[in-house]
Amino acid sequence: MYYSKGIFCFLITVFSLGFSVPANAEKTTIAVAANFTAAAKELAEVFTAKTDHEVALSFGSTGKLFTQIIYGAPFDVFLAADSERPKRAEQEGLTVKGTRFTYAQGQIVLWSRGPSHLDPKGSALQQVRLLQSKSTTRLAIANPKTAPYGRAALEALTKLGVYDDIKSKIVQGENIAQTYQFAYTGNAELAVVSLSQITLNKDGAHWVVPLELYAPLDQQVVLLKKGAENKAAIAFISFLKSNEAAVIIREFGYTLNQE
Repeated sequence: MYYSKGIFCFLITVFSLGFSVPANAEKTTIAVAANFTAAAKELAEVFTAKTDHEVALSFGSTGKLFTQIIYGAPFDVFLAADSERPKRAEQEGLTVKGTRFTYAQGQIVLWSRGPSHLDPKGSALQQVRLLQSKSTTRLAIANPKTAPYGRAALEALTKLGVYDDIKSKIVQGENIAQTYQFAYTGNAELAVVSLSQITLNKDGAHWVVPLELYAPLDQQVVLLKKGAENKAAIAFISFLKSNEAAVIIREFGYTLNQE
């Protein structure tokens, strides 16, 4: 059989990713942690262009998405911002065995969009003094009970020894996306957000919170039982393991499990 050079190259690319173009394209519905919004949108766009499968993304805090899954929400895939909820989903018998893995590792930053004394190269002590100063009246963090990035923020503030001093200044976003909006709109002078949210944003200044101040943010994905027979869901899980997906994930400020 003869293939044109263009078609041959396309076939090589498809098979090198570990999945093939389906005879009949399907649609998959994916629950995505809010911090991964921008990266997920780009991944879905590239995935659809290569496979013709459709992807519907539903964003929210990991805790709220997990609760929805427990109560039967029609998700095929769960991209969490932690490893805890995917493990719990596994324990509850809601997942396809052997499909859980870490697709990205996140980091938190202290960020200010507007005029600020925040020094990106400053010491931890300098950031503590900034948080305690009168110029900081509100600090936005995500809800620690439902958002892993909020839990990391709380843990870091506690280890810095500043939480008790500033807890009256803290305002909580429902998820990390809303937390970012608080600072973006000026409703908070500072926010603890994910590095991925400001990686492609030139506004403001940020200080990368040292990794030793909070537990690793291993973000895991799992195929849910509702997606066990869904070709699009299975193909998307495979795509997440590809080199092409890894490049996109890194572009948005994440590291990978092996790094």
